Amino acid sequence: MLFTATGLALITLLALILQKTYGQVSPKEMKRRAQQGDNNARVLYRAIAYGLSLKVLLWMVMALSTASLFYLVAQDLPLPLAILTIIGLFVVGFIWLPNTKATKASYRLAQLVTPTIAWLLNYLHVPLQALGLFVTNHSKLAHHSQLYQKEDLIELLERQEKQSDNRITKQEIDMAVHSLSFGDRLVRDIFIPFSQVKTVKLSDSLGPVLMGELHDSGHSRFPVYDGKSDNIVGILYLHDLLQEQHGGSVKSIYHKQVVYAHEEQNLYQTLQAFLKTKRHLFVVVNRFEEVIGIVTIEDVIEQIIGQPIMDEFDQYQDLRAVALRMAEKIHKQQKHETLTPIEPEVVE
Repeated sequence: MLFTATGLALITLLALILQKTYGQVSPKEMKRRAQQGDNNARVLYRAIAYGLSLKVLLWMVMALSTASLFYLVAQDLPLPLAILTIIGLFVVGFIWLPNTKATKASYRLAQLVTPTIAWLLNYLHVPLQALGLFVTNHSKLAHHSQLYQKEDLIELLERQEKQSDNRITKQEIDMAVHSLSFGDRLVRDIFIPFSQVKTVKLSDSLGPVLMGELHDSGHSRFPVYDGKSDNIVGILYLHDLLQEQHGGSVKSIYHKQVVYAHEEQNLYQTLQAFLKTKRHLFVVVNRFEEVIGIVTIEDVIEQIIGQPIMDEFDQYQDLRAVALRMAEKIHKQQKHETLTPIEPEVVE
């Protein structure tokens, strides 16, 4: 009896250890590591690839061995001692062990047992998968993500950045966080006050002086006013001014359509408006219909990516600047690849 009970206890503990070890890393990540040449991951993935069938197999082994063990203990030991023994086994196997971390020893054990597990699953996969799907489809219990609102997801992303084996860059995490929260911000939080906006008068003459002033401002789009400075009648694009070679005034080349955004409008609505109207600059008004500033599509995009962006005129319409930036990027990449040592693979 003692020999049988010990064997059943070891089988139960083995199933628990395998369940913890296989579940320590997600199947997707284990597959990635296996594809990248990790021999340990390649061995473990032979069993993990069966997914639900593996879980059903391990649970069945635990259930049968535990039930048999409890039966033997209850039959051959005095009742008080049997109860204490069962409680002790329950605490060790189902409370203490599941809350511990997988160790190198557990990974070693899993690697030794995995070929046998994979061989069994090769023959039992179909019935085990069917049983698992039946239980899953008829069970009211479902795995909860523990995420209830976007703040929970933002907190998860922030924890991910501090994770030791994290491979998501800080820039990607920042962009995801800002993408989730940018819709909560309003136009009034990011717009450029009208006092800081470079405007152009409708009657201004085209020429080197105006071109120089506009170019020095660092922007490529400018509100055009007629009479009073807050009487916006259109938008002037710097590239139209560069293409104009016959003189004249701003009136001959400006775009007459003006699109307005309310200061209480959220940034998600504003982005949708930019996409729908295909405009890059909105004039911002308050509830008194007063012009108080402007907002550009770059202002909104900056809230999504979490960092300032260069004006598209300066960044992309200068052919030489684009070529130089790309050459520098390629040179830095080649230099990094040359200096980075190749580390030998360590197989545990």
